[in-house]
Amino acid sequence: MISQMNVLERFSPLWELPAMPPRWVIWHAGAGDSFVFDREFNMPVDVDDALLGEVLYRMREAGAPEGDAYPGRPCG
Repeated sequence: MISQMNVLERFSPLWELPAMPPRWVIWHAGAGDSFVFDREFNMPVDVDDALLGEVLYRMREAGAPEGDAYPGRPCG
């Protein structure tokens, strides 16, 4: 069985020191929902709900930016 720590390691780039401009940001999309957003691929990162709190905590500790405004580029 895969431990939670092994699964979290897959997301470790998300809490490394952010590049400028940062690739990954924390997006508060409304209704209390927060997501990890990948600005390079212009889409939310698929993080399991059971791990999201820990991933967001580690990103905040690393200084990842966060905000309410849509962090991506216009689609289409």
